Amino acid sequence: MHEERLESRWVHCPYCDTPFDLLVDLSQGSHATWEDCPRCCAPIQLRIEVSPVSGELASLELGRDDDVL
Repeated sequence: MHEERLESRWVHCPYCDTPFDLLVDLSQGSHATWEDCPRCCAPIQLRIEVSPVSGELASLELGRDDDVL
């Protein structure tokens, strides 16, 4: 079992452009997941890339539910 490592990122909703603080779990490694916008409740697609060498966040992509990430 991995110890949870959360990193905070300031992002904007791809639907309503509301800025919000997103907690990214780096302990899962690179993965895709979904998060709802805290304002408009739209489903946001997330693609999280974690460096296999450093374990740090390498990239974070956000998209609408019909976007191809």
